[in-house]
Amino acid sequence: MGKALEGVRVLDMTHVQSGPSCTQILAWLGADVIKLEAPTGDITRQQLRDLPDVDSLYFTMLNCNKRSITLNMKSERGKEIFTDLVKNSDILVENFAPGAIDRMGFTWDRLQSINPELIYASIKGFGPGRYEDFKAYEVVAQAMGGAMSTTGFEDGPPTATGAQIGDSGTGIHLVAGILAALYQRTTTGKGQRVSVAMQEAVLNLTRVKLRDQQRLANGPLKEYPNDNFGDEVPRSGNASGGGQPGWAVRTAPGGPNDYIYVIVQPPGWAPIANLIGKPELADDPDWNTPAARLDKLDKMFGLIEQWTEQHTKFEVMEKLNALNVPCGPILSTKELIEDETLAELGAVVEVKHPQRGTFKTVGCPIKLSDSPVQVETSPGLGEHNSAIYGGLGIDTAELEELKAAGVV
Repeated sequence: MGKALEGVRVLDMTHVQSGPSCTQILAWLGADVIKLEAPTGDITRQQLRDLPDVDSLYFTMLNCNKRSITLNMKSERGKEIFTDLVKNSDILVENFAPGAIDRMGFTWDRLQSINPELIYASIKGFGPGRYEDFKAYEVVAQAMGGAMSTTGFEDGPPTATGAQIGDSGTGIHLVAGILAALYQRTTTGKGQRVSVAMQEAVLNLTRVKLRDQQRLANGPLKEYPNDNFGDEVPRSGNASGGGQPGWAVRTAPGGPNDYIYVIVQPPGWAPIANLIGKPELADDPDWNTPAARLDKLDKMFGLIEQWTEQHTKFEVMEKLNALNVPCGPILSTKELIEDETLAELGAVVEVKHPQRGTFKTVGCPIKLSDSPVQVETSPGLGEHNSAIYGGLGIDTAELEELKAAGVV
């Protein structure tokens, strides 16, 4: 069975996380992703190594299903080879600092002249303007995109989220832009530039907080557990942020992740009251409507917690789901990587690696019925030089000369 992006060639000049997360999804969807690295390799091959002289998990988990070539873009011959690679590519993806590709001599105008059908996709920290030349990293993007100011508890500092919404979140946004440009090319015959700024990607994921910022003009946010409201959206702990109150309550046996998140919808209150041994509250006018419970949410979740602390989070999940009450146990990274259901779904997969033996990684979250994904190991540095450069007419003897000269 064919792949959705079969026949599409991606020249991947990305590094670290934001760009590689994008190109890995393209590879999973069937594109031929050629990772172009300096002869020293992507820096993440060496970062956070757990085994000496073996590509780190940081690298392997972001570069599955790709091919790797090495090229010194500072050499004239390297630029000639790069020109040939551009001619034979559908998509070029990069996440260098602003202007880096231009300084290599490959402006957008030049790239268009080399290949008018090329889609040139970039991730930058910020859009044009005041912050354009500033450096951005994962938590910088979270800080400047509104996520940190609205994450954490009211009496605590701004907090970063463990989910990499600045890096991988931006990468997924770029995938959408690339696929849109690829589709548009089928009618126009032309490539185009696609760009996503990390700050804007985080901001897009924080839109409900901008909703609440505007609602503040009309008074306090009643669904928030906070006592005080100023002129900006406060941190609200584990409040759901939606119209239905939710909170993480403790469960047995009381470990750091023995919690379950429970959402109390209007129809759910009576079943919950009966389950926790407080049936009288189902019809009590002080408790039986959302409005009546709104000023005592802490007490409500306190009562629920008195019951949940007597059961494990999985027992609570089973009992609440039987009553159609939305909930979710707080799953640790250990529980996730060992979860049999996630393994069966392909959400967590085990991949063979020539040096590691095996490693576990996330599977493709995008499921296409006619284009199943088989996750394959990340490439060794320059592993595909012979195959790809051979396709450009560079024979073995010349390749050895280029290697000796530091071009590849």
